[in-house]
Amino acid sequence: MASPISANKAELLAIANAVASEKMIDKSIVIEAMEEAIQKAARARFGQENDIRAKLDPVTGDLRLWRVVEVVEEVEDYFKQVDLEQAEKLEPGSAVGDFIVDPLPAMDDLGRIDAQSAKQVIFQKVRDAERERQYEEFKDRAGEVITGVIKSVEFGHVIVNLGRAEGVIRRDQQIPREAARVGERVRALISKVERNNRGPQIFLSRANPDFMRKLFAQEVPEIYDGIIEIKAAARDPGSRAKIGVISHDSSIDPVGACVGMKGSRVQAVVQELQGEKIDIIPWSEDTATFVVNALQPATVARVVLDEDESRIEVVVPDDQLSLAIGRRGQNVRLASQLTDSQIDIMTEEEASEKRSKEFALRSKMFEEELDVDETLSQLLVAEGFAELEEVAYVQLDELATIEGFDEELAEELQSRAQEALERQEATHRETRRELGVEDDLAELPHLREEMLVVLGKNGIKTLDDLADLATDELIAKKREAPRRRNNSPDGPPVRRPQREQDKGGVLGMFGLSEEQGNEIIMAARAHWFEDEEEAAPAAAEAEPQAEEAADAESSQ
Repeated sequence: MASPISANKAELLAIANAVASEKMIDKSIVIEAMEEAIQKAARARFGQENDIRAKLDPVTGDLRLWRVVEVVEEVEDYFKQVDLEQAEKLEPGSAVGDFIVDPLPAMDDLGRIDAQSAKQVIFQKVRDAERERQYEEFKDRAGEVITGVIKSVEFGHVIVNLGRAEGVIRRDQQIPREAARVGERVRALISKVERNNRGPQIFLSRANPDFMRKLFAQEVPEIYDGIIEIKAAARDPGSRAKIGVISHDSSIDPVGACVGMKGSRVQAVVQELQGEKIDIIPWSEDTATFVVNALQPATVARVVLDEDESRIEVVVPDDQLSLAIGRRGQNVRLASQLTDSQIDIMTEEEASEKRSKEFALRSKMFEEELDVDETLSQLLVAEGFAELEEVAYVQLDELATIEGFDEELAEELQSRAQEALERQEATHRETRRELGVEDDLAELPHLREEMLVVLGKNGIKTLDDLADLATDELIAKKREAPRRRNNSPDGPPVRRPQREQDKGGVLGMFGLSEEQGNEIIMAARAHWFEDEEEAAPAAAEAEPQAEEAADAESSQ
């Protein structure tokens, strides 16, 4: 048995209970920390080489201390081993290989250095347990609105006391021009919780659109109950916001419910967001209708959707252009975020000019490639044909039914379109080979010679070059910068320079789907697996040969 150490049992238990209660952690963790601290102090007293254990009874407060030693025939380490003769004195009946306990003498007092070391161990253990408890408490609360008290402001970041933990509202997650005063209560959204060596990092936000959603859920019972749903939200923090709402009960007006009697509900949210103007818009499954609503208060004349490119072209009367774009492009920017699409705003005059240019370009292309007169090429464009592929592979009946066309003319146009495509393909093939792009790439699915030329210009010339790409690097579409106005309110629309992260994949302009991109990449990597399969049988054949050679050498 290990010998008990002289200590104030009641005092030890009282300390353990007090620390566990104050830090809101399990008492067993504090007891374990005390045991570890005493072990460390005992090693400092009796020698670091010893395997010393301590046990504090959480009920009685009894504290025991002992050294663990191994029974051996011949002692090599006097700190951790004993011989059979010594083992018999400590624990009769011991055998070689047993581990037994060697009671240590009582430590009636701890020296100043020992006590300080023990104190540090306990504090560290308790601090780690407290941090783990904080992380477990907050890790699943991301997306929840919480109230705290501002503790301090450091380098523009607001430190918030949340009661049993601290959170931080970083500068970019604060509402602009909002003054943070120490001691004031503040509400914020828990945006993210991360485990860190210094404890859990709880990131808060007052600028996130979800913060506005949660505030509306608190103020509007119908949203909390799920009768009304906020389908989309966009914010320019501290200035303006838009939300798209829909009612799952036809008898309840979603916009009216969110506004409240005399605007009481929306005003409560506006006050919390420091006067941020909020547009509440009825959400619609029809994208065009939703875009028209999202651009309020501007009047929209026409909406043209390009679902493949996630772009929306909106035409407005001349006198509505500034209103649709908004101050510094705010209105169209929020509408773009709300609809998750790129919105281009243009006047009716600009739209007409654009259509005229497109019409002329397409007519000229058909005139040259199909070797037809201007009237015929314009007829094709007027009927909605924009590419040679559409003419070459459309159903013959669709061409023949165009006014002024017959079946013979339709067949001739299709034949000429297919010949033009073959000429283009031959030209691209020659260019591709000049660039050094291997023929193996031409065998891959979905890749045309025109695409191979683009790959070659980007330095992708072999199967390995292509196989090293991720799907997004190959087919991701380029994100264009939103339209905005220059400094003059009546100036022409301009675009900001494109940032590096806005660039798309190498073949992003060809509109390949993710599935097609995956097929291309996997087909390019297929030879890797074939090489492995060929190498495996060769290795299997070489192994018995190597064994035979080794046997022969050993016999000699």
